[in-house]
Amino acid sequence: MEIIRSNFKDNLNKVYEAIEEADFLAIDGEFSGISDGPSVSTLTNGFDTPEERYQKLKKHSMDFLLFQFGLCSFKSDHTEAKYIMKSFNFYIFPKPFNRSSPDVKFVCQSSSIDFLANQGFDFNKVFRNGIPYLNQEEERQLREQYDEKRSQANGAGTLSYISPNATKCPVTIPEDQKKFIERVVEQIEDLIQNEENKSLQLEPCTGSHWDSVLVSHIFCQAIPGIIYLRHYCFQKERYIVISKVDEEERKKREQQKQAKEQEELSDAVGFSRVIHAIANSGKLVVGHNMLLDVMHTIHQFYCPLPEVSGLVSLQLLDTKLMASTQPFKEIINNTSLAELEKRLKKIPFNPPEVESAEGFPSYDTASEQLHEAGYDAYITGLCFISMANYLGSFLSPPKDHVSARSKLIEPFFNKLFLMRVMDIPYLNLEGPDLQPKRDHVLHVTFPKEWKTSDLYQLFSAFGNILVSWIDDTSAFVSLSQPEQVQIAVNTSRYAESYRIQTYAEYVEKKHEEKQAKRKWTEDSWKEMERKRLKTQYTPYIPQSRYYCVNSFTATSTMGKRSMSPIQEETGSDDIEEREIQDTELDETDCCAESVPEGRKRAKKFKKVKEQDPTGKSNVSECSFFHRIVNCFT
Repeated sequence: MEIIRSNFKDNLNKVYEAIEEADFLAIDGEFSGISDGPSVSTLTNGFDTPEERYQKLKKHSMDFLLFQFGLCSFKSDHTEAKYIMKSFNFYIFPKPFNRSSPDVKFVCQSSSIDFLANQGFDFNKVFRNGIPYLNQEEERQLREQYDEKRSQANGAGTLSYISPNATKCPVTIPEDQKKFIERVVEQIEDLIQNEENKSLQLEPCTGSHWDSVLVSHIFCQAIPGIIYLRHYCFQKERYIVISKVDEEERKKREQQKQAKEQEELSDAVGFSRVIHAIANSGKLVVGHNMLLDVMHTIHQFYCPLPEVSGLVSLQLLDTKLMASTQPFKEIINNTSLAELEKRLKKIPFNPPEVESAEGFPSYDTASEQLHEAGYDAYITGLCFISMANYLGSFLSPPKDHVSARSKLIEPFFNKLFLMRVMDIPYLNLEGPDLQPKRDHVLHVTFPKEWKTSDLYQLFSAFGNILVSWIDDTSAFVSLSQPEQVQIAVNTSRYAESYRIQTYAEYVEKKHEEKQAKRKWTEDSWKEMERKRLKTQYTPYIPQSRYYCVNSFTATSTMGKRSMSPIQEETGSDDIEEREIQDTELDETDCCAESVPEGRKRAKKFKKVKEQDPTGKSNVSECSFFHRIVNCFT
């Protein structure tokens, strides 16, 4: 079912119902781009850690727009051994709701736009009829605007109505406007006193300033009776209509106004209501290579991206990861979505029987409507069902149907596939990630002019190698034999143009730089605090004083990493925490001495300084200020 702005409200209950009754949900997204980095390697170094990959995507991908969202619900019909499917294809665009709405800026990648255009993507449906949305913070701000407006309407100032008890306030009226104001007040008084007249239309106001002065003056006059103001513009002139209403009618109009505001607010939240419904349902959400889909969905419709550990608010399953691990990896050679769907139709798998619910369109896999988000979500669901049912063949007795709630598939929950990482297949949202030894990997730095061929020539004596670029002047080089690593390091000991170190040395150096930067920052704060405390001392008071500096502790921890979705193991020891201890002021600080003693001490210090031929202080300068701490963040 195609959902755009014009039919979103009419079909929203159908979406809610499909989510509520589903055994599991399948999703997919289409984006305006993938990476704003200088090259693909910016996002996909082969030896990224899961944290590094997540931070790269967070930095280089979130300015693109997810503008098509596919959602398919699958409900099992046990009586006929089939699934009932409801598909939705949402076109999404952040059209500003009003002048105060967020005016979203986003970027496009020409290759992505060209690819979608070649697939027949209808961009007019996005930009002309896309469903608007707000994230939680934007929704909160809009609610506050409505609450503030309502609060103003019930107090003094810019009221929507006034009563005899309204508070009077001073208003400055320009001399050339006084007669006009007096005439308006007389008209309002006649309206209040004349029972037959129910409304009054004032003369048009072309100046916004005089218009506001006029309205403020009317409000502050506290004319007996209850009036209701309505503003409208016609041909650049602003009109004010004043209606006389009783208390019951006023309350009715206020209720209607609040109901309209609430409806406007719901319209502005728009597609985010679907994401809230999915999150609140607790249903299993299935995707294919879904890390970017999940990150964009959270970032765009929910809240700013948290740390990796904060992503777990849904129960997620990635079919690409599932197909890439045991027991599937031995019988599935290609895990791209289209090829996976074809492979799962053949032995030893059994394709599931799936029907579209009444009133919902059906997809034909023979036509391959790839890269339409709704269709991709549909075949993702088919792949999951086939692989889940295959796991049932290992049971005794075997089962033909495995539920989305089965413990057989729990090992795959909340583990998202990582593209082009050599030895870490997934990002684990619920526990520690893999930490392989990588004792066959070298970190190499070299001149900017070097190319891949130069690296192959440098390591030609070591057989087959694999190069993974980090940036223009560094790369990881993987050797075929770990025992050759130290030989390679030794050969670069006297080299001038390049440097080779082991992966363990590279990681340790990064850790030390982070600790050094943290220590430098904390020591700077300590020094500032020390100077601040010294300036508080009054030298004319002879008594001693003692100062204590608050302690700072710098810690850095890395969690242990698990080994596989099926069988998790601990991969490494915890990195020791490093503490930076306090530095307390000496009790014999010159600031705590009497004035005469302080002067003697100062003269002595000056004499010693004059004897120093260098004239330099003993305080060493921090060398970490210009050091790059982490090139991936």
